[in-house]
Amino acid sequence: MIISPPQEPSSEHPPGYPESWLVTRHRSDEPAAYEVIYDSEPDGPHARHRGDVTRLLAAVDTRLDQLGVPPRTEPKRFAHDIAADAVLHRAGFVPAVEFGGGHYHRLPSAMTDPEEQRLVVTRAFDMLRADGFDVSCDPDLLEHDMPPHWIPETSLGDRLGFLAKHIQASTHTRDMVANLSEVTAPGDGVLQRVVEILDTTAEWWEGFGEPADHRYAQRLRTIAESLDSYAIELRAIRGDLADRHAVRPGKDRVRENQVAASTPAPPRVRAALAPSPTAAQRRASSALPSTAAAVSPVPPARPPSAPGR
Repeated sequence: MIISPPQEPSSEHPPGYPESWLVTRHRSDEPAAYEVIYDSEPDGPHARHRGDVTRLLAAVDTRLDQLGVPPRTEPKRFAHDIAADAVLHRAGFVPAVEFGGGHYHRLPSAMTDPEEQRLVVTRAFDMLRADGFDVSCDPDLLEHDMPPHWIPETSLGDRLGFLAKHIQASTHTRDMVANLSEVTAPGDGVLQRVVEILDTTAEWWEGFGEPADHRYAQRLRTIAESLDSYAIELRAIRGDLADRHAVRPGKDRVRENQVAASTPAPPRVRAALAPSPTAAQRRASSALPSTAAAVSPVPPARPPSAPGR
């Protein structure tokens, strides 16, 4: 099986972002076989998907399943590895894969100023220490005069994770709809804000003015358009579920209530679940603190000169 961008005619595109894909399957042994599995060239059957990698891989996986090929095994990654990835991502590092499949993180390739490099490394060091990691770092790579970085107790992603836990614990469609509404709400819902972020990023990126920058911006806008259409569809699905207005059968309410009690809901979700505006006001007084207010204690001091720490 050969997966590649079309070879002709040649066109300029950002590295890793071809305008279309062609997937063919060959077998010279008997019985010989040749087939086109996926073709998103302008005149191909999948042209509407263009360079969408997700659609490409879905088509390949579907055909491999039909051929009886066992699914590929993903390397097992532990929770602390994933947590470290998130910290380094937020600190400004770039994920990379070495030959043989190993994962590591590196500084941005165009970041050549040693002082700026030390600031980023120091920020990552402080953030990892604040998250409970035992970190070793050469003191020469750290900026010792920089005050420790203040870290919110919960990231925005973790706070959105509360919605998933409360949806899982819901026993009635009204409870589930109240949580899902935070994601699907028009105007200020999570999905609409993500679309806004992508559109703003595209406009900002296009300001560099190079041809590749314009293509990256267009790719961001294409993703934003797709997400916006999915948001409309999800909004309709949420409406259908709201119309159902029923208890979900077969739920262990005791266990779910325990889960719900241990995971505080975001303020607007609690307001949506409140039986009256007065009750909503009472509940708002006990809402989660804001990101700016919810910070962790200052982490332990960085090592002054001990390379082994």
